[in-house]
Amino acid sequence: MDIPREGIAEQKRRKRIIYGVIAGVLLVGAWVGVSSLEPAARSVEKSSLYIGRVERGEMLRAVRGPGTLVPEEIRWIGALTDGRVERILIKAGTTVDPSSIIMELTNPTVERAAQDAELQVRAGLADLDNLRIRLDSDLLNQQAAAAAIEADLREAELEAEANEELSKDGLISEIELRRSQIRAKQLENRHGIEQQRLLKAEESRVAQLGAQRARFRQAEALYELRQRELESLKVRPSLSGVLQEVPVEEGQQVSPGTNLARVARPDLLKAELRIAETQARDIQVGQVASIDTRNGVIEGRVVRIDPAAQDGTVTVDVTLVGDLPKGARPQQSVDGTIELERLEDVLYVSRPAYGQPFSTIGLFKLAADGAAASRVQVELGRASVTTFEIIRGLNEGDQVILSDTANYDSEDRLRLR
Repeated sequence: MDIPREGIAEQKRRKRIIYGVIAGVLLVGAWVGVSSLEPAARSVEKSSLYIGRVERGEMLRAVRGPGTLVPEEIRWIGALTDGRVERILIKAGTTVDPSSIIMELTNPTVERAAQDAELQVRAGLADLDNLRIRLDSDLLNQQAAAAAIEADLREAELEAEANEELSKDGLISEIELRRSQIRAKQLENRHGIEQQRLLKAEESRVAQLGAQRARFRQAEALYELRQRELESLKVRPSLSGVLQEVPVEEGQQVSPGTNLARVARPDLLKAELRIAETQARDIQVGQVASIDTRNGVIEGRVVRIDPAAQDGTVTVDVTLVGDLPKGARPQQSVDGTIELERLEDVLYVSRPAYGQPFSTIGLFKLAADGAAASRVQVELGRASVTTFEIIRGLNEGDQVILSDTANYDSEDRLRLR
């Protein structure tokens, strides 16, 4: 016979609830445990990274920029007068000196003006000689007249003296004595007047000759000007060097001031560097620089800094010290490095792929075993061409990844293999 079993269903239901609660607790604990685990570090090939070591010591601050070699002494030869380019005798690239004729111009007006000026000089010289002869003759005549009056005066004075002695003895009348004295007095006055006329004649001679000489010198100056204009039709350089450019063609008509040729000294070159305006603020005149010409490195010094930036760069002129490397020539491309200062006893590291002076950036610092790297915040200081000063975040001997890690911006740890 069947025996009724009471409470069995209630017990089964209670067990099911207990088991469900236990399963739920286990699931929640597993979810919490899994969520608290850190994600696995991303694996990176170590050989593909650029790794640098933090060092302590002297750090050379410098800036670098491209540039070109340009002549320090350049002369443009301009046309002095109108003309037509008849012949170009020397091409660009040829070595020239002040005796070289680069080209010949023609201008009939200039040639005729030079001839007229020469004739005016000859006429002026003839007029000067003629005036001198005429004035000398007039002066001699005046001197002769003055001499005759002086002779008459001396004779009259002697006669008056003799008559005075005779009058004392009663040998001549008083009237005769007075007549001789009056005549002597008249000749004395005439002698004084003639001496003044002679003095004025000499002064007039000097003045007239001076005026004529001035006119003659004016004609000479005009002649020299016309001769220079005539000589300028044969275009010559004013210094020895290399003919760099001839910007005109045969048959071309040119006006005064037109540039006909450019000559430069190839042995006196300077470097014009183009430095980024963000790096040029610490450059000063007198700082040491080194110029890489691809065939050698030559030292120099900063002599000029352009006051204005152009296209994001500042032009800096560097004069070169010492002999130029073989093959250096104008317009040659070069690279220049300017030393700003030397920092003593500072932490520094090679320049990372990104970062600005006095900014904070994230860098991956390698673990002691070199198998992993973790991100640290690094405060940068002053910058140089290849190095950065470290203010905070790294210590001497630390190794950091300096190559571009933009692909790992979301990562805080890397595993190196």
